Amino acid sequence: MHVAPALPASVLADGAPATPANRRAKLVFRFLKSVAVAARTRLRPPAIASSWRSAIEEEAAFGHGLVLVPVLLAAGVLTWLTLPYDLGLVKLALLPCVFGIAALSCNGAVRAIRPLMIAAGLFSAGMVLVAVETARLDTVVLDGPVTTNLRGKVFSREKNDREHWRYSILIEQTTKPTLRRAPLKVMVLSRSPHTPLAIGATIEGRARLSPPSGPALPGLNDFAFDAYFRQIGAVGYFYGAPHSPAVDSAATGDRSLWAQMAEGLAAMRATVGERIRGVIGGDTGALAAALVTAEERAIGRDTVEMLRQAGLAHVLAISGLNMVLAAGTFLIGARTILSAVPGLAQRVAIKKIAAAGALAMVFLYILISGGAVSAVRAWIMISIMLVAVFFDRMSISLRNIALAAIVIIVITPSAVAGPGFQMSFAATLALVAGYARWRERAQADELAAAGRWWGRRLVMGFVIGVLATSLIGGLATSVYSAAYFQRLPAYGLLANVLAAPLISIVIMPFGLFAMLLMPFGLEQYPLAVMAWGLDGMLVIARFVTSLDGEFLTGRVGPLAFLLIAFGGIILCVLRTWLAALGGVVLLVGLICLVVEDRQLPAVVVSEDGRLVGLVTDAAIATNRDRPSDFLFSQWQRALAVESHVAPMPALGAVAEGLYPEAKRQSGKATPRVFDPAAATAIRKDINATLSKASPNVFSCREKQWCVAHSDAGWTVALIENPNLFEVLCDQADLLIVPGSFNERTCSSGQARILSGRLLRLAGAVEIFAASTLVGQPSNMRFKTSFTSLQRPWERHRAYDWRRGDFDDDPPLF
Repeated sequence: MHVAPALPASVLADGAPATPANRRAKLVFRFLKSVAVAARTRLRPPAIASSWRSAIEEEAAFGHGLVLVPVLLAAGVLTWLTLPYDLGLVKLALLPCVFGIAALSCNGAVRAIRPLMIAAGLFSAGMVLVAVETARLDTVVLDGPVTTNLRGKVFSREKNDREHWRYSILIEQTTKPTLRRAPLKVMVLSRSPHTPLAIGATIEGRARLSPPSGPALPGLNDFAFDAYFRQIGAVGYFYGAPHSPAVDSAATGDRSLWAQMAEGLAAMRATVGERIRGVIGGDTGALAAALVTAEERAIGRDTVEMLRQAGLAHVLAISGLNMVLAAGTFLIGARTILSAVPGLAQRVAIKKIAAAGALAMVFLYILISGGAVSAVRAWIMISIMLVAVFFDRMSISLRNIALAAIVIIVITPSAVAGPGFQMSFAATLALVAGYARWRERAQADELAAAGRWWGRRLVMGFVIGVLATSLIGGLATSVYSAAYFQRLPAYGLLANVLAAPLISIVIMPFGLFAMLLMPFGLEQYPLAVMAWGLDGMLVIARFVTSLDGEFLTGRVGPLAFLLIAFGGIILCVLRTWLAALGGVVLLVGLICLVVEDRQLPAVVVSEDGRLVGLVTDAAIATNRDRPSDFLFSQWQRALAVESHVAPMPALGAVAEGLYPEAKRQSGKATPRVFDPAAATAIRKDINATLSKASPNVFSCREKQWCVAHSDAGWTVALIENPNLFEVLCDQADLLIVPGSFNERTCSSGQARILSGRLLRLAGAVEIFAASTLVGQPSNMRFKTSFTSLQRPWERHRAYDWRRGDFDDDPPLF
């Protein structure tokens, strides 16, 4: 029961003195009384139910039911992909049917639950779509590293920043050895100078192949997952330069029409990129080519990193910005040229002719752009907008986004799990929702602004538009940047505001002019202007990067990520007071993000065991002077620790004298005899090294061993010479033995052993220190990248090539 607030009788009395204080008190009392009465009226159950029903009906009138369809489909896709095991496709296929029949049967008193049945049906339909795609691809992933003679067809090629060629090959044959489970497609790098082989040519050479790498740490991006859905079963490099053997022309003509069309498009894309880089050259030319063909490997690593730190890396991804600028430039240019023809505008609809030309242009753009998810999304939305021009309709709406998302989810549902899909749609959804709210307010203020000078309004509109677009897009994608890349540019808004005029007025329009003039051999003139704009963008990126404003966020917890993402979707999609529920969910997600446990692991181990790190709040100490940047940079961002501590060199203690009789005599090896005296000398050297070493710093003997004391009280040892196993296994608490290694145990049984085989099954490992009694070493708590190997993109790890079969129950932690 709500009770109105009370005031002293001396204030409420009619004869009370009319002092300013009493008048203010009476006004406050009347206001609070009215609020209490309104709350008592509106918070009654019938009033709440009525408000809820009216809000849902209003949302349905806006057509937001369609907007929620891709959200539910995507939720089903993500749920299926995160399960630790496969669900039967037949069982899954029955679920949409069951929920669909239930939705049709919900009449009368149970009609209110029909939306729930429809939502469950769409959710299960998403699971069915991705299960069908996975079964259809059935990619064979190589189970382990192997060297073999490779022969196949080149279906794509790309040059990197070091002038090396990376070939995507459709395998036809492997020899010496012949692979039992040969992948369908591989990506192989050639570092040797050679004349690049044409797309469609037969390629042959001896290559070292390996399976695609897994996550650098548990919870990070699994590159094997991405490769599986691209049907890439292995990656590697050629020994020496590959060559193209003579082939039978009749066999070449047996390829399908689809394969020939795909090769033709890939060849056209490669030709366009090479011509652009040939005219401009350097990183500027590589950037120009990337904006047209999405070939980014030729851009220098330092340049790419600079753009990422400045918040301008999104320019490289062909997305809505590129498509809109290209289509808008063509549309406005064609309409301007047609309107200059005397009397033509009165006889024909030149706007629709220009829209038809723009539609054809963006279709050609998507063909040579590589077909990334963000590019396909932008192409679908812009195509809908241009088709709407034929019917004199506006088509910038949430339904446009929903249609694009539904098409992508139906065709390639696995794309939902990638950051490209999520960031592209999150930014577009936020921008369209923000534009809709701004348009409503602008229409209300249109009469008041009619008298202003149009030039001032144009300039102010452009500046405000750039600021709003950069701010909304940056906020909408920030949680995804933190979750997938663990970094946020502090001055991204500044960089985008400064670079927007160059991108909008110089870079993209003149890039379009260059493509239109390329068939006539005149592309060098607009490309020169485009290069000037790109050089200006790099100057801006260099300036913003010098401010040193990048944040390393560390990993984002799954609960916080889901709440923030879902809350943002609800906030953007809904128009009534129900949108406030999205704000509440988003706020709860932010609270979870702040309070979630951020405990750092004590030790991290790569999936091959060759890189080990001791982690503190200040630095990561590794066993390598220069660890792999690809791997170590992911560790730094995920753990939010930037500094690196290199190992200290150690002398003595080698395995040379441990097995003095293990020598070949008359072509035969004598039995291995362990020398206890040599082992004692080695242990003495290692103990002396440990006594002098600083905590959390590795001491290493090259190609022999590395040892260190961690803050958790553990002695951590890495063995690079397997002969040292018997010496070090009783000296260490944690023993890492990378590479091929016969499983053995220590005599004392105290050391936890991470062998190459175990790491192959479990992936990269984090080891946390669990609290124990004071003065005692902490217990080890292991967190692995894989808890089961039942999913198709993980299954290759459990393959035993000796038996030619998969292990049904591989030994995990």
